[in-house]
Amino acid sequence: MVMAKAEKVIVKVVQLTAHPTKKSENTRKLVQNAQSKMVQNVAETPATPSLEPSRRFSVAPMMDWTDRHCRYFLRLLSRHTLLYTEMVTTGALLNGDHERFLRYDEAEHPIALQLGGSTPADLAACARMAQAHGYDEVNLNVGCPSDRVQNNMIGACLMAHPALVAECVKAMRDAVSIPVTVKHRIGINGRDSYEALCDFVGQVREAGCRSFTVHARIAILEGLSPKENRDIPPLRYDVAERLKADFPDLEVILNGGIKTLEDCAEHLQTFDGVMLGREAYHNPYLLAQVDQQLFGSDAPVISRFDALRQMRPYIAAHIASGGAMHHVTRHMLGLGTGFPGARKFRQLLSVDIHKTNDPLALLDQAGALLEGR
Repeated sequence: MVMAKAEKVIVKVVQLTAHPTKKSENTRKLVQNAQSKMVQNVAETPATPSLEPSRRFSVAPMMDWTDRHCRYFLRLLSRHTLLYTEMVTTGALLNGDHERFLRYDEAEHPIALQLGGSTPADLAACARMAQAHGYDEVNLNVGCPSDRVQNNMIGACLMAHPALVAECVKAMRDAVSIPVTVKHRIGINGRDSYEALCDFVGQVREAGCRSFTVHARIAILEGLSPKENRDIPPLRYDVAERLKADFPDLEVILNGGIKTLEDCAEHLQTFDGVMLGREAYHNPYLLAQVDQQLFGSDAPVISRFDALRQMRPYIAAHIASGGAMHHVTRHMLGLGTGFPGARKFRQLLSVDIHKTNDPLALLDQAGALLEGR
């Protein structure tokens, strides 16, 4: 039964995405209409700051992964990468411990807060919090396909409501001077045509948004888990390329399925930036060469050993404040890949860490395995 249901969903995904729609007269009108209104709307919305964070390379917001400890670690590997928080809902900020959700280390800059929500006034209030706490950007999640967030009108389901998203973006832009950006899919089931995508981007652009991070897959809102939605819908870089060509004045960041810096360099021939998610988390040492290869830095590449060594004071401070070492080191397991002793490194920081009474000594033991690497 389960396999049969999954197969039906996969077939539906293929049907939805296998045959790209040729640019129709309707599509051209949508694009032209959005472009014709740009000058008018720029005058009506507040100007963004002259110094925006570079989005040439960024690490995606990932639930349970890109917390403040993860971001601190990733910042040691790359100075220029734009880092995103996990998605934080407006309800959590307005009704919960907002200081806990917004906390970060100054070393994490440039850093963007991703918000989940669909009530313009609430999003505006949370954008003000983000600016007051020194974030460099606030981003609206229009890509998460989880049932849990759909029920609260958060994430990918909002692609069916471009006017509401535009209203949300305008409310945030009216409230703050930091950039307001949107991360979205190329469509959702039932609204997966290129015309619908242009309509979405056009309306949000009219609200003043100038930077769109495009996950180049549609989202299937029924029948697939969030994990399956990251793999089963096929990647459609061609749709994202077409979007960039039709909206050349917009900043378009490509997300989805990018695994190497070579891939990044190739995509940067077409797009304004690239965003990596799971690959950056599972193979974080990839970031160690981002500054040199993608930003032209001549700073030396940090070694795995030095990265761990530089994390030691941060980890010690976290332990001293009552935290557990694995809160931090669970994000560092990817340092242990591709060399003899890598498996032992991961075992020390994922299994043995829960058995020791001297976590820093265990950290030093793991660090010894990285010497010379």
